Amino acid sequence: MTYQLTTHTKKMLADTLTPVSVYLRLRDKFPNSLLLESSDYHANDNSFSYICCNPIASIEVKNGEIAQHYPDGKKATITIQEDTNVPAILDSFAASFSSEETNLKFINNGLFGFMAYDAVQYFENITISKKEDNLEIPDMYYAVYQNIIAINHFNNEAFLFAHCYNSENNIPQLEQVLKSKNFAEYPFNTQGEPKSNIDDATFKQLVSTCKAHCARGDVFQIVPSKRFSQAFTGDEFNVYRALRSVNPSPYLFYFDYGNFKIFGSSPEAQLVVKNDVAEIHPIAGTFKRTGNDEKDAELAKQLSADEKENSEHVMLVDLARNDLSRHGSNVTVDTYREIQFFSHVIHLVSKVTAQKDPETSTLQLVADTFPAGTLSGAPKHKAMQLLEKYENRSREFYGGAIGFMDFSGNFNHAIIIRSFVSKNHTLHYQAGAGVVSESKEENELQEVYNKLGALTKALKLAETI
Repeated sequence: MTYQLTTHTKKMLADTLTPVSVYLRLRDKFPNSLLLESSDYHANDNSFSYICCNPIASIEVKNGEIAQHYPDGKKATITIQEDTNVPAILDSFAASFSSEETNLKFINNGLFGFMAYDAVQYFENITISKKEDNLEIPDMYYAVYQNIIAINHFNNEAFLFAHCYNSENNIPQLEQVLKSKNFAEYPFNTQGEPKSNIDDATFKQLVSTCKAHCARGDVFQIVPSKRFSQAFTGDEFNVYRALRSVNPSPYLFYFDYGNFKIFGSSPEAQLVVKNDVAEIHPIAGTFKRTGNDEKDAELAKQLSADEKENSEHVMLVDLARNDLSRHGSNVTVDTYREIQFFSHVIHLVSKVTAQKDPETSTLQLVADTFPAGTLSGAPKHKAMQLLEKYENRSREFYGGAIGFMDFSGNFNHAIIIRSFVSKNHTLHYQAGAGVVSESKEENELQEVYNKLGALTKALKLAETI
């Protein structure tokens, strides 16, 4: 069955609205709302932020089952067997919706959600075991939302959408909420010190073990990680506000699912598919910033020339090319080893593109390029087997992907890094380091702390909001 959604639209002036203020106004009236932003406002086509509320349909993969909920109340549950094609089921769920075409060149309808790192078990022959202290979040969750508000920062306009299935147009109600001057704000406070799943000395031993696998030729590169957990009281949205301030990134997101939330400021796309062109942007090679622009410019030159960081980057560009060539042609490295500055680190970044095979669904391409090689290693399959063996926690959210896909095969997801999961009054956050045979244990440990610099700063700043 196809669910035909009727689309209602209203444009309004947005010179006094910000994505954060809109989200704060909506979140209490409409639980389980989402916020997606980009700090890259330089180009007209990338100057939109989105707030989604009123989920009307969803698909969830959790505990070996796929649960589907449709706008008419219909539900379907599938138990995952060895031969269950999860990407095909997700694709068919997305294809069961259609809405009126608009000539607007930005998101107005589709599926918003995430796939955790652990979802790789449905795409590859990899066993992901549930380890202790599992967060019990879904492996995949996507929803269709009745309401989407798109804010164009370039023109100070907001577009309000209501995608209705046998329901009334509720745009007037949204307008009332947006015009209200009041919204509730609450303080945030950390409680105690952060705890980690692995102490620094043990992490350095893990790096040594990974180096030995690289030296033996089992893998060329592998990315072990370290998780932190911080208890808190109050409103974790303040941490998101602080994070977007200290670490503006191409992908900023706050997804509220009631009993847990995922939010962050990711620098790296997992995969972008637009008009049948697929893109991966490998980020590998990291130096810590000093805060002094002249010193950072000098460091950037050193990063460009650093043999270890460059060999790591080349491997991951090759892996992106291999991943895209499975279902694509004209694989091209559009930009190579470009220096990019973030709030606390300097990265080497490339861009690899391919023409998607018209016979392949976007979700099959997603499955075959997931997870990002920059979060696992190369060769990817062996690296993931070793990570499963040596890491003492399931990765769950870390290294997964979060974002948007439309009903016709366009896809844009960020890698879930520089991000938090909030559950049971605890924030969980994680980072890894790319280990090759020449790695130094202390440097890889410091790389983890450098990558988490923006997050630890945001935790402190959030207490002052």
